[in-house]
Amino acid sequence: MALDLTFFAFAIPAVIFAGISKGGFGSGAAFAATPLLALILEPGQAIGLMLPLLMLMDVTALKPYWKKWDGAAALVFILGAVPGVLIGTMLYRFANADLFRLLIGGVAIGFVLFQLARRFRWLRPAKAPMGQLGGAIAGVVGGFTSFVSHAGGPPAAVFLLSRQLDKTTYQATTVLMFWAINLMKFIPYAFLGIFSWETVKADVILTPVAVIGVWLGVKLHRIMPEQLYFLVTYALLTVTGSKLIWDALV
Repeated sequence: MALDLTFFAFAIPAVIFAGISKGGFGSGAAFAATPLLALILEPGQAIGLMLPLLMLMDVTALKPYWKKWDGAAALVFILGAVPGVLIGTMLYRFANADLFRLLIGGVAIGFVLFQLARRFRWLRPAKAPMGQLGGAIAGVVGGFTSFVSHAGGPPAAVFLLSRQLDKTTYQATTVLMFWAINLMKFIPYAFLGIFSWETVKADVILTPVAVIGVWLGVKLHRIMPEQLYFLVTYALLTVTGSKLIWDALV
């Protein structure tokens, strides 16, 4: 991985975008940084680079949302994520790079389709809050997709939206959940050799960018329409996801 102009031309916007999502828009779109980076890096390098930065963003975002979360909902989802992370760990040991390009690209396109289904009401929020079993199943899916591409947002949204949380409680709960899940992923990533000296050096350089991104997200949470933010997200994920799927299949 060369820390050249091309790398930073992709990495800086990707990290800022992830920080804005973490700081102000439910964390779900933060994973858009991974498919963007996977266009220029091996999938393992992309997820290894992003995890420490996402953990830093989690810590930065915890303070403004401290204790504003739904603790019971977060706990159910976090416990469910444990087997999901273990499944992701086992898959990574036997999968090649193209399979992970396919998975990252597929999750990116799936995220867009999920959000469009919500927008056009093809999927409607549950009339009653999802129970502990449903939350645990969502956690398993979220733990797995978070492991392979830092994309636990959609299953988290399905679970949390059923609970009819207000905007700030929803945001605070996602911050808490993914803080715990990202901590959970750190040891398997290290064990599998996903981190490298190159990703560590890049993370050190990109640390101020990550903090600025979260700060911008907290500010934009109060003033920027979600529709505008997610419109940009959908376009980015459609392009990057399609390119990764094409690369994996061709």
